[in-house]
Amino acid sequence: MSALSSHPEDYVASFSSETLPVAGRVVRMGSKTLSPILQRHAYPDHLGEILGEALLLATLVGSGMKFEGRVMTQAEGDGPVSMLVGEYHKDGSVRAYSRFEQERWAYLEKVNKGLKPHMPQLFGPMGRLGLIIVHDKPGMQPYQGIVPLAKGSLQECAEDYFHQSEQIETCLAMSVKRDQAGEWHGGGMMVQKIAGDDARGDTEDGWLEAQALFNTLTPEELISEEIAAPDLLYRLFHEGGVRMEAPQLLIDRCTCSEDRLRKTLSGMADESLHDMVEPDGTLKVDCQFCARHYDIPIEAVTGRQN
Repeated sequence: MSALSSHPEDYVASFSSETLPVAGRVVRMGSKTLSPILQRHAYPDHLGEILGEALLLATLVGSGMKFEGRVMTQAEGDGPVSMLVGEYHKDGSVRAYSRFEQERWAYLEKVNKGLKPHMPQLFGPMGRLGLIIVHDKPGMQPYQGIVPLAKGSLQECAEDYFHQSEQIETCLAMSVKRDQAGEWHGGGMMVQKIAGDDARGDTEDGWLEAQALFNTLTPEELISEEIAAPDLLYRLFHEGGVRMEAPQLLIDRCTCSEDRLRKTLSGMADESLHDMVEPDGTLKVDCQFCARHYDIPIEAVTGRQN
């Protein structure tokens, strides 16, 4: 529990019930992760909430991986928001970014009169949600599952993903809010049904009970600084017994580097690179995630002088 005391908001942990056929994970994000990520780009509140949900989802999914790698929650479309990405790495680092059109966003907020937009409004009728799993091990192909962004919330679309792509009964709850001081707080929980077998027997009744308990969660409880995750789990599942594993601390850390950027630029055609070069002979590039600025000499990626 000392880790939770030191960083009460920024961690993810697995949990299990002693009697109900469920396994799950709980995540909290705040001053060490979600706030700096969203404040870095000064997103509108509703967009910040949805991007935060994408980051919570990537963390809930990725923290269950048994191998080193990363999970990206990626939504794309042709609406006011063209793309958003939330990324979790197995080492606990997280990052997120969204690309949107200011004028179309302002019009959408005017139409909605302050209400949170639904997914088709944000991404258009052809919007798609992808969960992308990338191994750190060289040679391993990424895995990607995609579902339409047809439901009202990212949470509902993600539940569709698990039902259609993974065929795992899953319940999700996510909440992201900005407080009056401008700090962002996020919390999420995911439970998945454990299939029946000879030892467990049929697990349907137990799953229905777990769903009923899970559905009593409120958005306020998920992000409350007064309710620690172990206490929240106890409130939900104490009758059947619940055990939370040691938490993994999370950190706002980008994976960009000058070496990686040089390798990416080296893969581009020289003609395109020379079109981008500045008068001082450098390529000026900003990381979309962390906003870090890089000045790369043109000769470093083409092998010859401009």
